[in-house]
Amino acid sequence: MVLLLEDDTTLSVTPLDSGLEAEVMKISSPESDFVLKVWNKESQPNVQFQYEILNALHTHGSAVSKPVGWGYEVNGHQVLLTSYDGTPIDKVDQPKLKKLAKNLNDVHKFPLDRLTGSALPSYDFIDYFYPQVDQHPDIQDLLVKLVQRADLKPVCMIHGDYHLGNILESEGKLTVIDWTNVQIGDPRYDIAWSIILMWIYVSEKRASFYRAAFCAEGRYGEDELELFEAIACLRGILLFRANNLPS
Repeated sequence: MVLLLEDDTTLSVTPLDSGLEAEVMKISSPESDFVLKVWNKESQPNVQFQYEILNALHTHGSAVSKPVGWGYEVNGHQVLLTSYDGTPIDKVDQPKLKKLAKNLNDVHKFPLDRLTGSALPSYDFIDYFYPQVDQHPDIQDLLVKLVQRADLKPVCMIHGDYHLGNILESEGKLTVIDWTNVQIGDPRYDIAWSIILMWIYVSEKRASFYRAAFCAEGRYGEDELELFEAIACLRGILLFRANNLPS
């Protein structure tokens, strides 16, 4: 990675859409394209850990970017260099929805013993996904009741924020990005949050087919996922109130 960045005479840099956490840019050389993510905002995640997770997933054959390297830039901000894998999905059809569901299911099936030297974190569910919910007692009261009914089972790797903005597409290939929220968690919540965002930003019809794609595998029933969708919907309301979710 150092050699790539030092050889700036043949590189071109193109800014990409950046999130709340980091600045993202495309770096192109005559041979190939890369993505450089620079955490120069308030968020300071463990980027080395993200690199190790990506490396394990990519080696396993999961639909993720190939990690090239990680480190620090001159101002001390953490950086991560990966392969360039296209642009966020613009339109979805039924075959693509099935592929999206399969890729998330594959994440949940990832064998944790492949993470040699890297232990996935495990967080308190409400504290992590519903920060400052105690300031919204109407949401908190309902959330606690629903979580008790759901009987959470944090048993596998979850992405934590699986939606179309974190899926890249290039020549029919889909790639999952942004592993900042990766952790041990309940796969049903991971799926439900993805369904809710599909319902909000695409359509109820697409979200219904997307849900059915998960149910078709036989691991979850619609009633089971709908309970977790209610839990996920409360997160959406909380984020909307905090102005962290585009309306």
